[in-house]
Amino acid sequence: MLNKIVSLIFILVLSLTVSMALAAGDDFSFDDQPTSDLVTYPDWFKQNFLELDEDLAEANKNGKVLVTYFGQKRCAYCKQLMETNFKLPDIVKYTRKHFDIVPLDIWSPEELTTPKGQVMSERDYSISLDTNFTPSLVFYKPNGDIALRLRGYYPAYQFRAALEYVADEHYLVESFPDYLARGDSTLRFEAEDMVEEPFFEKPPFHLDRSVIPGSRPLAVFFEQGNCHACDILHTDPLRKQQIQRRMEQHFDSVQLDMWSDIPVVTPAGKPTTAKDWAKELGLFYAPSILFFDERGKEILRIDSVVQFVRLRNVLNYISSKAYLREKNYLVWSAKTRRLIDEMMPRMPNPLSQPTQPVAPRQPQ
Repeated sequence: MLNKIVSLIFILVLSLTVSMALAAGDDFSFDDQPTSDLVTYPDWFKQNFLELDEDLAEANKNGKVLVTYFGQKRCAYCKQLMETNFKLPDIVKYTRKHFDIVPLDIWSPEELTTPKGQVMSERDYSISLDTNFTPSLVFYKPNGDIALRLRGYYPAYQFRAALEYVADEHYLVESFPDYLARGDSTLRFEAEDMVEEPFFEKPPFHLDRSVIPGSRPLAVFFEQGNCHACDILHTDPLRKQQIQRRMEQHFDSVQLDMWSDIPVVTPAGKPTTAKDWAKELGLFYAPSILFFDERGKEILRIDSVVQFVRLRNVLNYISSKAYLREKNYLVWSAKTRRLIDEMMPRMPNPLSQPTQPVAPRQPQ
């Protein structure tokens, strides 16, 4: 009984923290429904002439780094990037000094030339880079190889670190997760500080599916103690009944402290520790949620800020096994939205009143 009371008080305190964060314009807390107004990017972004090889050469000549920005016009996460990160003077100054950012339309059929000289549509280029979430930013080395890829929205402090990691060419000697860990002494906490959910399975974490397949997809939550973003996840999206019901009915779920030495057998059957597995997976953001199929193959990962709509859609995508028909989550989500929008005019209006035109919704 006492444990239940303590847990309830803890959740209430976290909920209050989330409410205060929302009021203060927190990096992690925003409504991720498709925006009513169009997302615009700064006028200092480069104009897109669809010749990324030439953009790369120009950036090299000027001592800058080429970056491609993949976004959507009504993407709430893109809006958060533009109105939070790119409104901070230090980030704007640093970005303009060291980077050339070229915006791309992830749905455009227009042909472009990639930094490596290949010719394909903007849409196909987006898919080839696995931009499952928008915004996505791809940073290029001088030879056109990828130095760093950010999928989704990241809070300002990690976004700054990503800019510095690439601009100072730390990618030549270490991975981005190692760079972050070396520079941030706040990354290691006790597992007891993490918020648990009733659908999380208890240790031992024997997740092997390589010999005997699981009966359901597996969701692995990589978190850490004293983690504000993790608290937001647990007190907002994961508190929704729709999410909890989906997790309980359709997924096996475990929570791992990404800095812990607790033993884990991975879905591929490899004995390791939570910390070593997180490093092997290249994780640098907490919380990160990785989804595996019944045979232990990774389907998709959410390793950036996530709110209710995006999490709900991803759970639907995986639990319905739509990934077997459409590998790219964004393409599936767009098709699903299109079908819904096409069906909506056929639905009778009980009030028999004309409706205002509604802009097509976009996947989150």
